[in-house]
Order: sequence, then structure tokens, then C-alpha cells
Amino acid sequence: MAQLYYRYSTMNAGKSIEVIKVAHNYEERNKHVLVLAPSIDDRYGVGKITSRIGISRPAVAIDSNTDLIELYLESEREKHIDCMLIDECQFLKKAQVIQLARIVDEHDCPVLAYGLKNDFSNELFEGSHYLLIYADKIEEIKTICHCGKKATMVARIDSEGKMIREGEQLVIGGNDMYVSLCRKHYMAGDLGPEFRKKEDGVKDEEAFEE
Repeated sequence: MAQLYYRYSTMNAGKSIEVIKVAHNYEERNKHVLVLAPSIDDRYGVGKITSRIGISRPAVAIDSNTDLIELYLESEREKHIDCMLIDECQFLKKAQVIQLARIVDEHDCPVLAYGLKNDFSNELFEGSHYLLIYADKIEEIKTICHCGKKATMVARIDSEGKMIREGEQLVIGGNDMYVSLCRKHYMAGDLGPEFRKKEDGVKDEEAFEE
């Protein structure tokens, strides 16, 4: 029986490479997958999933207005879809999450959705909020903080390497803008040794100028 899977993590935990790997495993067995990616995340080009280690694959670009059931049925008419995969599922709308549940229940097609759970200010994204409600299985993909503990939170940083705690929820970026941290270091605003060195360097320059 098909199920709706929600696999979440913080930044840089390997979500995108998991999508690519699962898609490859299906295709290696001559099965067809429908791979989706939100068009809002255009860091590597629209309609493309790219992992931070450089592996990529094409995907169907979707936006907040895309009817996922209609998209699934169109694809199914061309060839049988054995599985749907979605990268960056936190950007989905409530209606789209419900559409995914209907694809599973009414068409017996497994759906695997990968994405973040909470944003930089520790609020749930709309997509992650409703996936936590509607998903049959919820699984965590783990990564670590600079201290070695499990990272559960995402910090947003500015161009000077300082932590930002307020702002718009949807700001697309990668390692240059986001750092995964454990709760302790997120609450303390401690981004790790690399950022402390940068901050000390800035202080040294300011002292020299004085």
C-alpha cells in the first residue's frame, strides 16, 4: 500500500542527494518517477535538483499554483508513475500537501517529500506544517552542529557572518546564508569557530584602524 513520506532535516543534511539517489534506484529497475522541485529555489537553475557535492538531475518545476493531482494525471497518461519525489517540500502550500495525500490514497502512488521543517526563526514552513499532519511516515535525516551534537535548527547569517533572528521567511540561499546548529548553540547565537575567527578578524581590523 502506498504511503506519503515526509523526510525532513536542517540545511546541508543531504536531502537533495537522497532525492537523486531514490530516483536513480527506481529508474535502475526500469520504473518511472515523477521528480518535482519548487521554481522558487533557483540557486542552480529552475527545474533542477543539485546536491552540495555537485550531483544533479532534472526535475519538473512547480510553483504555489501548480495542481499536483493534475500534474500527476498528465504524467500518468504518458507513462505509469511508480513514485513521486519532491525536493524542498517546505515551499508547498496546504492545498498541495492535501493533493499529495489524495495521490497516495486515490491512485496508490507512493510520494516521498524532502525538505526543511523549521525556518531560521524556528517557525514551521507551511508545507512542513501540513506534512507533519498528513504524512503517513515522518523520518528525520540527521546532520550535526559544529559541536558534534545533532543539528535541529537553522541559523540565517548576514554578509558579515553574523546571525539574523528577524526577517522574511522565504529567502533562498545556501552555505553562504545558513548554518545548521544544535538548540544550545542556536539559542546562544554561536555559529562556530569559523565564524568566531571572522568576527575576531573584523575586531582586530577595527582596533588597528583606531
